[in-house]
Amino acid sequence: MDKINIFSKVIFRIGPVHITEAILTSWAVMAFISILSMLLTRRLSLWKPGKAQIVVESIVEAIADTIEKTLNANPWPYVPLIGGLWIYIGFMNLVNLLPGLHNPTRDLATTTALAFVSFMSVHYYGIKHHGAVQYLKHYLEPVFILAPFNLFGEISRTVAMAVRLFGNMLSWEMMVAILLVLAGFLVPVPIIILSLVGDLIQAYLFGALTLVFIAGSIQTIEQKGFVITETEQTGG
Repeated sequence: MDKINIFSKVIFRIGPVHITEAILTSWAVMAFISILSMLLTRRLSLWKPGKAQIVVESIVEAIADTIEKTLNANPWPYVPLIGGLWIYIGFMNLVNLLPGLHNPTRDLATTTALAFVSFMSVHYYGIKHHGAVQYLKHYLEPVFILAPFNLFGEISRTVAMAVRLFGNMLSWEMMVAILLVLAGFLVPVPIIILSLVGDLIQAYLFGALTLVFIAGSIQTIEQKGFVITETEQTGG
């Protein structure tokens, strides 16, 4: 059994930049998803969709339905981000099913980068819907003296997202490795299924939390008495 390290191994350096195993694996996953997307979408048809197109459209529609139920608004402006997070993190979490590879999300640097994307997207959509001044004003509620605490809450939940995904993925990999050592290869299928389910759940939770935080950012001002027009809700 390979030794499980908390920090990703450095493969090579480009000047002061360290290229780690997690970075290379992340790039490989991005390349794989890009190639797969091009192959699945190169022959789209409105009249005679193939089986692959039907499956892809069903996945996209499921993502859009989930977003719409959470935001109660037009989901399509948010599908690329939330759907991208679910798909990208899901594939990264499944990398450890390949012999000799580790999922990049067991590296804290990777999960921190993902959490930063989530953090920035929350404020991007909040400002887009309400304007910068109006959006930033809600940090002064209910009284301006609480602004530092409101900001700290925003930062702490982002840090928690990064640490949660990192810790869960590392613990999943360690647990599976320990079970394989204790049980040998007598029960490989249940262990693999357990790992598969856990990996997909963690990917879903990260995207779902991002979606919930975005929903809060675009609805919090409306709940305090500001009206959002139908045009703004639909992203038009």
